[in-house]
Amino acid sequence: MASVNIFVLGLDDKNLEILRGLPGAADYHYLSLLSRDELQFSDTPVSGLLHKAERQLEAFRGSIDAIVGYWDFPVSMMVPILCRRFGLRSSSLEAVVKCEHKYWSRLEQQKVIVEYPRFALLDPAGPVRPPEGLRYPMWVKPVKSYASQLAFRAEDDAQLAAALAEIREGIDRIGKPFEYILRQLDLPPEIAEAGGRTCLVEEELSGTRATAEGYSSDGRIDIYGVVDSLTYPGTPSFLRYQYPSALPPHILRRMEDLSKRVITQIGLDNSTFCIEFFCRPERTGSGEITLLEVNPRHSQSHAELFREVDGVPNHHCMISLALGKDPRLPRRQGPYALAAKCFLRRFHDGRVLHRAGAEEIDRIRREIPGVDVVPVVDEGMRLSQVPQAHDSYSYELAHVYVAAFDERELQHKYDRCVAALDFRFEEEGALCAR
Repeated sequence: MASVNIFVLGLDDKNLEILRGLPGAADYHYLSLLSRDELQFSDTPVSGLLHKAERQLEAFRGSIDAIVGYWDFPVSMMVPILCRRFGLRSSSLEAVVKCEHKYWSRLEQQKVIVEYPRFALLDPAGPVRPPEGLRYPMWVKPVKSYASQLAFRAEDDAQLAAALAEIREGIDRIGKPFEYILRQLDLPPEIAEAGGRTCLVEEELSGTRATAEGYSSDGRIDIYGVVDSLTYPGTPSFLRYQYPSALPPHILRRMEDLSKRVITQIGLDNSTFCIEFFCRPERTGSGEITLLEVNPRHSQSHAELFREVDGVPNHHCMISLALGKDPRLPRRQGPYALAAKCFLRRFHDGRVLHRAGAEEIDRIRREIPGVDVVPVVDEGMRLSQVPQAHDSYSYELAHVYVAAFDERELQHKYDRCVAALDFRFEEEGALCAR
C-alpha cells in the first residue's frame, strides 16, 4: 500500500514525534514544507514563501494527499491558499482571515453573540486618546499579531502613548505581509479601510482564561476539550496550560454554545480551531463569560496534554480533516488524569550564564515519569535578543510538560524540573539566579 504523503508547513522535530504517534501514522509520510525559521522569523515576503512552497510541491514526484500546518501567521493563511492551488481539503482563506483579523472577527461575533468586550479601531499614528466610549484599563494590539507580541495594557494616556510608540516601530513586520493576504480577498468596505496596519483597542477583561478546542467537519462542529490558561500572579503572561479544565460544567456548556455560533457565522469548515475566553463563574446567576479571540487552527501547545489525558494528541483532528477521515478524539483514555504545559519565565532581561545541559535534561526525563523539558534559550543568549522567546512583559526560559494524577503531584514534578534546570543569569556584571 502506498504511503499517504502529508506536507507540513514548518514541521519541527517535537511535533514530528507527536505526529508519528497518531492512529494510522504507519501509513503516513510526513514531509516538511519550508522551515519554521523561514516561515516565522525570516524577512522573506509571503509571496516569496508561497512561490517557494509551490515549487517544492510541483517538484515532488509522488501524490500530494494533504497540506497542513499548526503555526500562526503566515502558516495559517498559506494552508488554504496552497490547498486550493493543489485541490486539497481545507477551510476557505476568507474564513481564516475572518478569524485572524481581530477587528473583522469582532464584527462577525457581533452578529451572533453579545459576550465580547467594548472595542474600536485606533490608528497608531493618530492622536493618543481612547476611542469614544471606551474606558481605561484597556488593551491595544495590532489587528494581526500572535504570541501576545505588541499587545499592551494601558491604564492612562501616558501608557497608551508608550504602547503605540512600540507598536508603530514593530507593526510592519506582520502588518505588511498580512496586507498582502488581504489583497487576495474581496473585502467588506470597513475591513478594506482598516487594512492590516491599524490597532484594535478593547476594554480589559478579567477572570479565568480558558480555551475551547474543536473542529468543523462538513458543517458539523465538535468541541472536544477545554484547556485552562493560568497566568503568573499579577501579570498577563502564561504560567501554564492545563487540561482538563477545572471550570464548572455550566460554564463549559456555554463556551461550547458560543463557539459553535461564532464558527458557524464565520463559515470556518474542514478546519480545527481554538477559541479563547475569559470566565467568571462566581458571578451571580449562570456566571460571566466573554470571548477573547478566535484562532482558525488547533493549538500545537496542547497536543501532549490531550495525548496524556485522552490518549491521542489533537493533531489527529487536523490530519483526519485534511484526509477526509473521522476527526473524533477518544476521551479519558490516556495514562494520566491531568497534564500541563508550563512556561518557565523571567520578568527582566539578562544573559543566560548557565542552564542544565542535554545529559541533565535527559536525566530529568528518565527520573520523573510524565515529564518533558524543552529549553527555549541557551547559555550565552541575552533574553531580549531572542524574538520568539518573549511576549510584551516577560521572557520564556523553557517549556516544561508535566502529566500527573492530581494537582499536588503536578506541582511537585514541576518544582523538581525547575530546580534541576538550574538557570543562572548575568546582568550588569552581577550573577543572579532565576
